Amino acid sequence: MTFRSETSSVPSVVLNDGTVIPKLGYGVFQVAEEEAFDAVTAALEAGYRSIDTAAIYGNEVEVGRAVKEFALPRDEVFVTTKLWNSDQGYDSTLRAFDASMRRLGLDYLDLYLIHWPVARADRFVDTFRAFQSLKSQGRVGSIGVSNFTRDDLERVIAETGETPSVNQIELHPGLGQSELRAFHAERGIATEAWSPLGQGAELKDPTIAQIATETGRTPAQVIIRWHLQLGNIVIPKSVTPSRIRENFDVFSFELSSDQMQIIAALDTGQRMGPDPATLTVGLDV
Repeated sequence: MTFRSETSSVPSVVLNDGTVIPKLGYGVFQVAEEEAFDAVTAALEAGYRSIDTAAIYGNEVEVGRAVKEFALPRDEVFVTTKLWNSDQGYDSTLRAFDASMRRLGLDYLDLYLIHWPVARADRFVDTFRAFQSLKSQGRVGSIGVSNFTRDDLERVIAETGETPSVNQIELHPGLGQSELRAFHAERGIATEAWSPLGQGAELKDPTIAQIATETGRTPAQVIIRWHLQLGNIVIPKSVTPSRIRENFDVFSFELSSDQMQIIAALDTGQRMGPDPATLTVGLDV
């Protein structure tokens, strides 16, 4: 099925396979299972129509329940989940997908991502081939990756003949990922930002605070707007309903080119999360 945006005011991105995804979504990383239903419901009430979860987050059951119980047709909510590292490999991927879908309680998935490349294990190409099979069966609308480097992406493309639709990466003012974003643009891969607010640390940055004062907005709104104007898909997270609504209220103002450049200058290249080139969590490698 194809995502429809009748009830959403969020601009969309057309992926390289023709699938439409909202540019602003709601992420549930580190949202406890007991909080996930209320948090996702609050996000849907605020106007979000894209929900991003993962098998390792442990909240797929409540995410799926919130999506099903909210009064919207299924094709108006875009749902993403991710395959965990320990399930990489062709047959194990197919089993893990079935398990995620049972937990979500959904008939189909809009976007499936390989959570980390774990390149030393050398399983992500077979994993992506399993993704291709799921897509050909109509069980998944789009297939992509998360935390992949340029080398990882080039290998997937060369060995499977298909370009991932999305690469979800750590991306915030302190880690602008300009070279990887440029490669994505060349290959038609959508850039999706996780930790878009720098795990909250960048909300305290005096430069961001100054721009927030200039625009009459909050620091979080400024950073989310920066992502949107860069062309990123962005998935901020909060479990506080007022913050969830605040993070959604970013479409009635724009940052100037000078403000965009000032924020870009905050890039230090410093990661807050793991380095994708060396992470091996979840696999015996």
